[in-house]
Amino acid sequence: MKKYLLLFLCCGSIVGANAQANRDSLVIRQVADEILANGKAYEDLRVLTKTIGGRLAGSPQMVKAEQWGAATLRAAGADTVYFQECMVPHWVRGEKEQAKIISNRRDFIPPLNILALGNSVGTGAKGVTAGVIEVKSFDELEAKKDQIKGKIVFYNYAFKSNFVKTFHSYGDAVKFRGSGASRAAKYGAVAVIVRSMSHSTDNNPHTGSVNYDTTQPKIPAVAIGLQDADRLSTRVANDPSAKVYIRTMCQKLPDTIGHNVIGEIRGAKYPDEFVTVGGHLDSWDVCEGAHDDGAGCVQSIEILRTFKKLGIQPQRTLRVVLFANEENGGRGGAKYAEIAKAKNEKHVFALESDAGGFTPRGFMLECTPEQRAKLVSFKPLLLPYGAYDFDEVGGGVDVGFLHRALGTPMGELSPDSQRYFDIHHAASDVFENVNRRELLLGAVNMAGLIYLVDQYGL
Repeated sequence: MKKYLLLFLCCGSIVGANAQANRDSLVIRQVADEILANGKAYEDLRVLTKTIGGRLAGSPQMVKAEQWGAATLRAAGADTVYFQECMVPHWVRGEKEQAKIISNRRDFIPPLNILALGNSVGTGAKGVTAGVIEVKSFDELEAKKDQIKGKIVFYNYAFKSNFVKTFHSYGDAVKFRGSGASRAAKYGAVAVIVRSMSHSTDNNPHTGSVNYDTTQPKIPAVAIGLQDADRLSTRVANDPSAKVYIRTMCQKLPDTIGHNVIGEIRGAKYPDEFVTVGGHLDSWDVCEGAHDDGAGCVQSIEILRTFKKLGIQPQRTLRVVLFANEENGGRGGAKYAEIAKAKNEKHVFALESDAGGFTPRGFMLECTPEQRAKLVSFKPLLLPYGAYDFDEVGGGVDVGFLHRALGTPMGELSPDSQRYFDIHHAASDVFENVNRRELLLGAVNMAGLIYLVDQYGL
């Protein structure tokens, strides 16, 4: 008799699990239908990019974007919308950068297409003129250290093409942008030129932050377009008289006040537990920040709007966070984690979208093996919408602060990355380069994962 009772209970458990999976599938289907048919994310992105544009921390556009974020969250139906103050850096680019090759030869040499790296010091009005030392690695820099004093160091390290996931190429190359200036300054360099972090075929330079070592002098740092990087390399190799003139007028002003913009739906069952989803509201000044990271902001708002529209009441409090100052300081993410820790908040999961609004492929995850197993168990419910890759370890920069402070499991939407670094931190990161369908599909997958985490916890 006991054997039959056990069999009956097991069958009942399986039937119950299947019924619940079917209910979850139907809810996610409703979410997908609403977002794909009636989604507001693409129009929200158009307003953000075309009426505000680049939103560098400390700029007037940053303030306008914060007001846009609050208004858009209210329109989406958030129960509560508020600002979380944090101090942010205030770096300004100033006049347009200039760069050219100077040579004893009489041939015509067009100007070089450059951008100052974020947080870089400027050259001043007179500019800097010096010979060029080209290197392709830090080992080569060390080998040539006796030649560097008074010269411009040119880091001409190309993105590796054999990485299928292009973020691996970025991770491999970005060290030259981040620490290249200080490592060259150690040997007396007067400036650095860094090959742009890109696979692109155009000549747009790609900016991004430089991180100075406070033990070394601060020297000007610029990025150069890929075509001009190749041209400069050829010139330096074949023309001993060649020098480069650089003029940048950027400067660092005192820190100013910025804000994380937060919208919430209060949890019905566990209001003091939080599920965070967001993107960063700031962008570089030279672009509209459509993919980086307007896309992540509007996708996150779209989740809130859709839950409200469909009457999906989360059990835990859903927080949509539009983070301040990810690009050149991460102050918004740090402040969010600091306040969460001070309040002893319980954060169940934190998800970010900061890899572009391209076709979703899955999620990067950083959590315990048990939490990962549970998240991966949701894959069959998300597979119909394109999410199949849950293998990568990682999470967004902003939610990473929460992960480190509280141990919160975190994730990041992982879209197809092949085109991302064509436009990343460049003038080409504009609204016109975002595909509506791809953007909305990303929101569908994010909403599905958030719904499942809210229902079952981790």
